[in-house]
Amino acid sequence: MQSYEQFAYVYDELMADMPYTEWLRFARQGWDTYGKPKSIVDLGCGTGSLAIPLASEGYRVTGIDLSADMLAVAHQKLDQSPAGSRLLREGRIRLVQQDMREWEIPDEVDSVISFCDCLNYLVEDGDLEQAFQRTYAALKPGGSFLFDVHHPRQFEKYVAEQPFIYDEENISYIWVCDYEPSLHEIEHQLTIFARAEGQSGGQDLFQRFEEMHVQRAYDPEWIMSQLHAVGFTSVHTFGDFTWNQPTDETSRLFYIALK
Repeated sequence: MQSYEQFAYVYDELMADMPYTEWLRFARQGWDTYGKPKSIVDLGCGTGSLAIPLASEGYRVTGIDLSADMLAVAHQKLDQSPAGSRLLREGRIRLVQQDMREWEIPDEVDSVISFCDCLNYLVEDGDLEQAFQRTYAALKPGGSFLFDVHHPRQFEKYVAEQPFIYDEENISYIWVCDYEPSLHEIEHQLTIFARAEGQSGGQDLFQRFEEMHVQRAYDPEWIMSQLHAVGFTSVHTFGDFTWNQPTDETSRLFYIALK
């Protein structure tokens, strides 16, 4: 699994255009339909871009991530905000460093979410099943598990459309991909140039570093079968932030599994 280091400190800037509001909308609407929670685990919470807003709405949130650096950034965001400091004081949010294949918390929760294709980072045989088992065990009866993953076709699309170039004032990258169809695995190779701390305006001192991320895609029907195998009684699938069934054009699959 990928454990972010330097990347964690430029992650929010690079991910500024990601559809966090859409993930939050999907979660809220899913809970309206399948049961509104009080306690939530955000599995693969990263820098807290979903966990913090949910805690601000009154949910009791536990953010879990493998990367100490990602969690450090999330703590900075909380510490630097009066509202965030209050959430920490009141125990509305806590951040825990754990592997999603082995995670556990003292008390069962009402809902678990894992968005932004976090589960695609589980690439070894048995990894995804283990994460499902841990999630099922942590949910209260009637609890819900909401997550998304890339469809295998999305990896083919990445390879066809590469390279990707991002160029802004303070940060740039070149992103290329290498896909292994037999394994449904893709290797993302990023060369990132971040403006050195304290530099701005006309200054041109940049730090260069390399990042490599590996993801694996899984057959949609196989995912559903594994969710049922660990005990989920009802599993629903949707496509691309909608409440429609996936189609041949779907790139991001959404699942809601009920215990």
